[in-house]
Amino acid sequence: MASSGFNRVLSIQSHVVHGHVGNKSAVFPLQVLGFEVDQINSVQFSNHTGYKNGFKGQVLNEKELADVYGGLVDNDLHKLYTHLLTGYVGNPAFLREIANILKSLRGVNEKLIYVCDPVMGDDGIMYVPKELLPIYRDEIVPLADIITPNQYEVELLTGKQIKSETDIWDAMQWFHEKGVRTVAISSSELGAKDTLLAYVSNRTNAGTLEKYRLSIPKQGNNLIRFTGTGDLFASLFLAHSTLTNYDIGATLERAIATLQAVITKTLSFIPEPVLQGKEPVTSQQRELKLIQSKSDIEQPKITLKCEKM
Repeated sequence: MASSGFNRVLSIQSHVVHGHVGNKSAVFPLQVLGFEVDQINSVQFSNHTGYKNGFKGQVLNEKELADVYGGLVDNDLHKLYTHLLTGYVGNPAFLREIANILKSLRGVNEKLIYVCDPVMGDDGIMYVPKELLPIYRDEIVPLADIITPNQYEVELLTGKQIKSETDIWDAMQWFHEKGVRTVAISSSELGAKDTLLAYVSNRTNAGTLEKYRLSIPKQGNNLIRFTGTGDLFASLFLAHSTLTNYDIGATLERAIATLQAVITKTLSFIPEPVLQGKEPVTSQQRELKLIQSKSDIEQPKITLKCEKM
């Protein structure tokens, strides 16, 4: 534990003025759960990039990132962090600078936990420059304690398609062999058509593996895809792994319970014609109702239980 006596997260992610993705999705839940969060915004955009009329804003470059972090170091503030959390990164040099920052943080707190969400794409579509893939695979993944990829990102990193549960466990083993302690996949398409499956594999201090699976009923119609859910999951997983003293099954149950409650809350604000597929859903309607879900973040109600594998 760092000298601050409590948990303090440095979160390096994107920022949007309106909506909930990146830091706007991750910071509030961590704060509600009692974590101090210091955030560096990798971009400042008006809204996320999926809105039909585009977005405006600024992108932080790697020199500016190093500059901001340097100010923390000058004031010995970098010694306060217990966790580093990273999400969407848009350029290779910025990602490499994150690796430099991590090495600096570990230089003053060797117990610092790095939670990496290797945001690269979803549903078979890569939405970051392809040059990021080998940097994540060869330079970033080996530094992570906890990694929270989606199924497509697992396939990109391991270079293998996932068609079965055996493929999932093999892929998780690939991460463990790279040095990652805990691999959490918040959703995979291996379940029945109305079910998502979440998986977690944890390598204990004794070197044995703890493996859990969780079945999640799909909510709403399949036409509505929410933004910011992966960012939310990574922050919840960070929080609950700490709060449960690394009970990894309970961590997955709590993180998924809150994630599902936020989706339920968000769906409750969407007009009925949209839910029925009679009207198109707007980007604004797909923004997570995080603030309205504060109680579900503070007190997750566990209805879906893990199976130990």
